[in-house]
Amino acid sequence: MAKIKEKVMEIIFAFTACVSILSVILICIFLFVNGVPAIEKIGLRNFLLGTTWKPSMEVFGILPMIMGSFYVTAGALIVGVPVGILTATFMAKFCPPQLYKVLKPCINLMAGIPSVVYGFFGLCVMVPMTRELFGGDGNSILTASFLLGIMILPTIIGVSETAIRAVPEKYYQGALALGATHERSVFLTVLPAAKSGILAGVILGVGRAIGETMAVIMVAGNQPRMPKGILAGVRTLTANIVQEMGYAQGLHRDALIATGVVLFVFILMINLICSTIKGREDK
Repeated sequence: MAKIKEKVMEIIFAFTACVSILSVILICIFLFVNGVPAIEKIGLRNFLLGTTWKPSMEVFGILPMIMGSFYVTAGALIVGVPVGILTATFMAKFCPPQLYKVLKPCINLMAGIPSVVYGFFGLCVMVPMTRELFGGDGNSILTASFLLGIMILPTIIGVSETAIRAVPEKYYQGALALGATHERSVFLTVLPAAKSGILAGVILGVGRAIGETMAVIMVAGNQPRMPKGILAGVRTLTANIVQEMGYAQGLHRDALIATGVVLFVFILMINLICSTIKGREDK
């Protein structure tokens, strides 16, 4: 009877895994079947390197959106990665138990807050603050970067904390035995040993940042033009798709799907690069 149950569960697990793989394959097929012909019609160079997006004139250049996504994501990583890793280190190795009982649920709660709520917070608090402190109208790369930096914190903190706690205790104890302080043992022994897991958290943070839409739409300015500074408004690839897909038709609609293809390829490249780096570090 036990063997039958194990076999049934094995079949169920295999089926769910196949469903997941099939879903990814179907998404890829849909994107490439609908997007690649549009890229061929527009021209790969004109599509990727064009600086003008005017659907009414059938001019589809997405370089401003590519650069906007890059700047906003890079800014979010500059804000979120150091804070996330240091917070995870504190929670894993320095946090008092009573404080941890309060801090951990708060971090988990941040992960469950809808992105539109973050967007409202950014629109009502961060945009006016940026306007007062740095000038401009507040809807800018800087505001979007700070907001996304906050949004990716739960992901980076959760994965990094798990990686730090997974490091064998003997590494830490060995450093202490050699005369290192608690802080030096953590930062010079434990963190380097957990770097693969921390890198995985950063990768997930990149995916969250580059794929975020609603919050970015509300604070980034939605201006389909080349970025002119961190205080200028931009439009990201995801925002471009969401803003115009509702009324797009013909080549315009296909160009938006092609934008999704570019976004998909970018995320795939990021994951491949990070996986390669992680593989080399594990050797």
